[in-house]
Amino acid sequence: MDVRSGVGSNRPVASDYRFSGPLVLRLLGVGLAGVGVLVLALAGLAVLLGLPAGVLGAGVLAAAVLVVGLGFVATRGVVVVRLDDAGYRIRFVRGAGVRQEAWKQVEDVATATVAGERCVVLRLRDGRTSTVPVGLLAGRTEDFVEDLREHLNRGHGYRRIPGLER
Repeated sequence: MDVRSGVGSNRPVASDYRFSGPLVLRLLGVGLAGVGVLVLALAGLAVLLGLPAGVLGAGVLAAAVLVVGLGFVATRGVVVVRLDDAGYRIRFVRGAGVRQEAWKQVEDVATATVAGERCVVLRLRDGRTSTVPVGLLAGRTEDFVEDLREHLNRGHGYRRIPGLER
């Protein structure tokens, strides 16, 4: 049973795409390095200004809480692209253009390279565009494009002819 395309189920389900693992790890590394620099700066200030040890201890405790918070956010898996029956929504992507629209407003889909990144570009009827850098997403690019195509076809009312497969 293919749940993603709705075959064998009452209705199609939404598809959520998250940031890729390597990107999350890079961002987490930058965050951890930033916390480390803040702790070092606080330690330097504590030594130079002769602050009590409790100030440095409170700073280290706050840094530990921040590290745990960063880890929680990194493992939570924030949804970047959501495809559902009504349309699509793009979050946390700088330069994405139109972030949310109904499928009926999508005129066509193309691939492009923007700033060295492979992207899927959804062109809307009014001339605006939405751009999704597929390298940011977890999973295979081909799976995302196929899922996008299926949602777009359903959104326009197209159905597969039984027995005809790509």
